[in-house]
Parts: sequence; C-alpha cells; structure tokens
Amino acid sequence: MLNNIFNFPGLSKLSPLKYQPVPEKPRELKFNVSQPNVIYDLAVSIRNVVQTATSGGYQIVVLCIGTDRSTGDALGPLTGTKLKVLNLFPHIYGTLDEPVHATNLESRLAEINTSFAHPFVIAVDACLGKLENVGCVTLGHGAVKPGAAVNKDLPAVGNAYITGIVNVGGFMEHMVLQSTRLNLVMKMADTIAHSISFGLGRNHNS
Repeated sequence: MLNNIFNFPGLSKLSPLKYQPVPEKPRELKFNVSQPNVIYDLAVSIRNVVQTATSGGYQIVVLCIGTDRSTGDALGPLTGTKLKVLNLFPHIYGTLDEPVHATNLESRLAEINTSFAHPFVIAVDACLGKLENVGCVTLGHGAVKPGAAVNKDLPAVGNAYITGIVNVGGFMEHMVLQSTRLNLVMKMADTIAHSISFGLGRNHNS
C-alpha cells in the first residue's frame, strides 16, 4: 500500500502514466491507538516500508529517540526496550538502559553511518499536537526533527518516522511533556513496538 504513497528508491523508475494521474495520496498515515485493529494496520504499513527499503539494498535500523526523565518523552526508549524483548532484530538504538537523546543523538547517528553501508533509519519519537490527535501514531516518509516541540535545535533524523502524539502542543511544552499520562505513553509504546516487530518479520539484515 505504501509503495504508492512513499517515493522510495526505485519507484521513480516506473513507466509514466498514460491516463489522467490520480491526485497524490498523503505521504503520512495516522493511526489511533484506541482502535481495535491498530497494531495490524500499522504493522502492515511498516512492513511495506521495510520490504521496499530492503529490496533496494538498504539495511533497516530502528532509532528510538527520547529520555525517561520526562514522561511524555519516554515514548522512544520505552518502545525500544519493548521491541528488544519482542524481536531479535539486532539493529535497535534507544532503550531505557541506553537512551538516545539530545546529548548523544549526533554521536549515535555517526555510529550508525559508520556501522552500516546503506542504512535505512526508522525513527521513533514522541511529539505534541492538536487535542483531537492525542493518542494517534503517525507513520511518514522522510526525516523527523527531534526536540522541535521544545525548541531544541537537533539534526533531522530518519528515512521514515513513527511519531506518537502524546499530548497537546502550543503552550509550556516542557511542562506538558512532564505531565503527560504514563498510561497513554505505555499504551502507545506497546502499539508501536508490536507493530514494528510484526512489520520487521524476517527482514533481519545483519
């Protein structure tokens, strides 16, 4: 499904359309964690991303960004920790034991670029958004800007991204992240970790 949404390597080589082109579909998909089929739906979409990337010769790397010093910002390391328990996939960065955050993000990115010839980074991060979107997980193509919600100047990360909207943005963002409900963050981390695990399947490129 996402092969028609994301412009991954190789897709531009398709023959030109002979008929009236269909309006471009959104490059970002949104999933509400309260929906009963959310894990399956998100996993299928992630699997399409993974298969497209690996067929192009890329190595999948999952980079979970955040810190456990803030409830809302703990989504990334919680997801990484849960994913490591669920899946033997070796290329997971960012856990509760070894978080990837503002202080060490650039060094971790350098490590990834040194360790892999052709990395395809799936970045996982928390974000703030509109009230009606709180509790939604977004899957998108391209890089994500960690720390943008709290005015941190960090490098853009990833070839694809999964973000969890943990709370409302626009006012006193640091305090909002600190006061985010842990129950929601845990539920979102479970959803994302299980979806990535299913989506990775047997695509374990070492």
